Amino acid sequence: MANGSRQAAWEFFGTELKRRREDAGITQVELGARVFVSGGYIGQFEQTIRKPQLDVAQRIDDALQTDGIFERLCRKLIDDPRYADYFAGVVELERLATRICEFAPTVIPGLLQTKDYAGAVTIAANPFKPDSYVDEIVTARLERSLILDDATRPEYWVTLHENVLRIPVGGPRAMATQLEHVAGLMRERAAVVTVLPYSAGAHAAMGGMLKLMSFDDAPPVAYTETEYSGTLIDAPAVVMHAQRTYDLLRVAALSPKASLALIESAAEDFRRCASTT
Repeated sequence: MANGSRQAAWEFFGTELKRRREDAGITQVELGARVFVSGGYIGQFEQTIRKPQLDVAQRIDDALQTDGIFERLCRKLIDDPRYADYFAGVVELERLATRICEFAPTVIPGLLQTKDYAGAVTIAANPFKPDSYVDEIVTARLERSLILDDATRPEYWVTLHENVLRIPVGGPRAMATQLEHVAGLMRERAAVVTVLPYSAGAHAAMGGMLKLMSFDDAPPVAYTETEYSGTLIDAPAVVMHAQRTYDLLRVAALSPKASLALIESAAEDFRRCASTT
C-alpha cells in the first residue's frame, strides 16, 4: 500500500472510530477507560495523530461491539511486507516519537545504517533471496532513517556496545563508511551516541537490544527483540524498568566525546585495512 493510500486509510480509521463512538453515545474519556488508555489517546486516534496498536484496536471492537472492523483495519494497515509482523507497529511509532533511546549490542541500529551496511546485514540473514528482495528491505530501512532529517526529528539517544564497532559487516570499506556516517550524525547533533566499552564487563542489558520511545500526550513504550520475534511493551511498570536499564547502560558507557573518538578510530582502522586489500 502506497504511503498516500495508507494515510488515507488511517484517516478513515479515525473518522470511523469517532462515528461509531458517538453513535454509541460515549465520550472519548469513557471509551478510553474501557480500553485502558486515556481519553486524549482516543482523540489522537480519531485525529490520526497516533495509530493504535493491534491489541488496542481489538479492545475498541469489544467496547463498541463493532464485529472486528477496527482489528481488521489495523492488521491491514500495519501489514507491510518489508517489515516483520512484529516490527511494523514499531515503525509507525518511530514516526510519532519525540524521543527515541536505543541500546544496540551487536548491530548498528536501523535508523543509523548506511545502504551497504544494511545490504550486508540483509544478505547475511537471507542468503537465498534475490537482489530485488534485498533492495526492497534496504530501501525500507533507509526510508525509516529520514525521520532524523526532519525539522521535527525526535531526540535520538543511542548506546552501542563496542562489539558493534569491531564486527566488519560488509567488509572493511563498508564498515569504515558506516562508522564515519555515525560520527557525522554525532557531529551534526542529529544523535547522541555513546559506546559501552569491553572494559565495562557485565552490563544491565545482557539479554539483548532495547528501544524506548516517548511521545507528546501519550505514554512511553519499550521494544525488545530476539532473532525471530519482537515485543512492544506499554505496561507502565515494565517500561519504567526498561528505562532504568537504559539509564544504567548510559552511566556505564563512555562520554559522547570519548565515544566519538573511539568510533572515528575504529573507522580509520577499517579504512586503513581497506586500502591494503
